Amino acid sequence: MWRAIKSWPFILVLIAAAGVLGYRYWTSSPETKYVPAPVVQGPVVGAVTATGTVNPVTTVQVGTYVSGPIQAIYADFNSPVKAGQLIAKIDPRTFTFQVEQARATLENSRAQLLKDRADLAYKKLSYERNLQLVRTNVVSQDVVDSAQSAFRQAQAQVALDQAAIKQQQASLSQAEVNLNYTNIVSPVAGTVVSRNVDVGQTVAASFQTPTLFLIAKDLTQMQVDSNVSESDIGYVRDGQRAVFRVDAFPDRDFDGVVGQVRQAPITVQNVVTYDVVVNVSNPELLLKPGMTANVSIVTARRDNVLRVPVQALRFRPGERRNEQPAATAGAQSDRTLASKRVWVLENGRLKRVAVTTGLDDGTYVEILSGDLHPGELVATDVMRQAASSARPPAPPGARGPRF
Repeated sequence: MWRAIKSWPFILVLIAAAGVLGYRYWTSSPETKYVPAPVVQGPVVGAVTATGTVNPVTTVQVGTYVSGPIQAIYADFNSPVKAGQLIAKIDPRTFTFQVEQARATLENSRAQLLKDRADLAYKKLSYERNLQLVRTNVVSQDVVDSAQSAFRQAQAQVALDQAAIKQQQASLSQAEVNLNYTNIVSPVAGTVVSRNVDVGQTVAASFQTPTLFLIAKDLTQMQVDSNVSESDIGYVRDGQRAVFRVDAFPDRDFDGVVGQVRQAPITVQNVVTYDVVVNVSNPELLLKPGMTANVSIVTARRDNVLRVPVQALRFRPGERRNEQPAATAGAQSDRTLASKRVWVLENGRLKRVAVTTGLDDGTYVEILSGDLHPGELVATDVMRQAASSARPPAPPGARGPRF
């Protein structure tokens, strides 16, 4: 036996058997597995996404018309205020002096009017007396003319005094208005969002009105100013439903309605966007001014329609998802959706089915027509796994798709 084993023919047989087994091991192809997805009925929602900022619907900047140091502040951050409520006061002493000066000037003008009216009465009487005396040749006509001129000058002086009184009354009213401007009152009922001054700080209103307070009219009604790109703005209309989330409440959806699509473009680094205003109720006061919102505006919706994952329209047998060209990797690629076919598992084999697609929301695609039924499985991707070394190689034609 030992001699037979050491014989060259037996050794060659062993080498040949080992080579065949090694060749079959290294050249055996891996089993193909496909990632399935069911054909289901459900909603397909088309949406436009954008980012925006939560703002109050009405925000009023409260400034000052006059200059001076802040004497007192009666409202602070988050203070609720009413319309006409005193919220700050500027030192009124300078304006009080101006009112007193204007009132004294007015009284002086009124006294001057009384004096000139008395002078007018005397000159009128003198003119009438001389007018009678000239008829009896007691005085000359020149005396009568001089008296008439003096009378008319007195009338003009009275009229001038009356005009001066009106001017002084206007000056007094202006001084009183300026004095009243030292009382900073809230023009609307709302909540103080910002306070920009402190007691003792001097405000100057000579060139530009300084902003002392920022008051939000009603924080229970908010709006989201979202920036929608020019490529998506054509799908957005007033009245469309919008859903957004903020970082403070990442697991909560807030509902709103598109209230306005503003026509003014916003250009930043050659990127054009448009401001879309989304109105939202805020009864719980959860939304605060300045929050960043991730907005989805519903532009179209199909309920209870036949749908498949968008990956099913991009799938091709023998290709892996990461092997597809970069141009077809996007969920909204027109070229991938234009193929209009899916691969259905039927009796252990992949069957190509032609379909007509409708609305695409980036995750699901609406199927308008095609030989598809709810519950069928369509292939969305292909996976390859190495064949087990303990499993004998399958005969040709016996290996098929597996899910």
